[in-house]
Amino acid sequence: MADEHLYRGNAPVRLNKWMAELGLCSRREAEALIEGGGVFVDDVQIERPGHKIEPGQTLKLADRAKQAIASKFTAVLNKPVDYVSAQPEEDQVPAVRLLKTANATDGTRGPAKNASLAPLGRLDQDSHGLLLLSDDGVLAKAIIGPQHNLEKEYLVKVTGDITNGRLTLLRNGLSLDERRLKPAKVTREEGQVLRFILKEGRKRQIRRMCDLVGLRVVDLQRIRIGPLELGDLPEGKWRALKPKERAALIAASLPPRTKRVTDESGKPIRKGRSFVGRGGPKPNRDKSREIQQKRARSRKPKND
Repeated sequence: MADEHLYRGNAPVRLNKWMAELGLCSRREAEALIEGGGVFVDDVQIERPGHKIEPGQTLKLADRAKQAIASKFTAVLNKPVDYVSAQPEEDQVPAVRLLKTANATDGTRGPAKNASLAPLGRLDQDSHGLLLLSDDGVLAKAIIGPQHNLEKEYLVKVTGDITNGRLTLLRNGLSLDERRLKPAKVTREEGQVLRFILKEGRKRQIRRMCDLVGLRVVDLQRIRIGPLELGDLPEGKWRALKPKERAALIAASLPPRTKRVTDESGKPIRKGRSFVGRGGPKPNRDKSREIQQKRARSRKPKND
């Protein structure tokens, strides 16, 4: 986690809101950190949750605040086939059992036996690849919340004839459970392998999509969630999610902020017929009305 965060915006913003946008914590958690005396702006301890940070100011976190944020546990696992990411049934084996200290590639200790870890985006029992198991509510909202905007990427091996028509249907034109699917990015790789990039996660979505167009999935691997890639993590192994990765996932899930365009003095710049920001110059409506009147007079027929 970075020790300092420079605010580069061009207008004051509530500190708890900006901390959430940075991916440090939720707004509510930010308020608790502020009230606990763990947040500083330009080396001044902030006491009010409603404090606004100004452009050019720097946010710093005390050690206790950083420890509170880092206490959330998230495992990055390369899940093998035959493990279930969600609650197991009967003889099923949960993927969380793989989170042993001996299986960690970075030396992280495994979670306690009573830890409550949820999958942030399920992966079917007969699928493998990137799976996040976490107790981090902020991260969960970013990845699987109703407003999330993160892409998920898969390599899918199929049987059947991969035609242009079938690819077109997979990209845009299918419905599941009487609901239209969002457009998907589907490209053909070597042989019978397709690359899927989705922004939603219906139950067994890719397998059902392929079934609808006459293709059968024989292997499915998730290789990316937003900016987080599976990389060379061995199958059945795991590591702890890094603070920078957590911040990147949360930041990528947020909608883009509208940027205010200003001149060197900080005043809003006129853009076309609209004005960016508040307090900008107003259109000269009187002059516009005068021009219209002159044009109207020039079109009147002259008397002989």
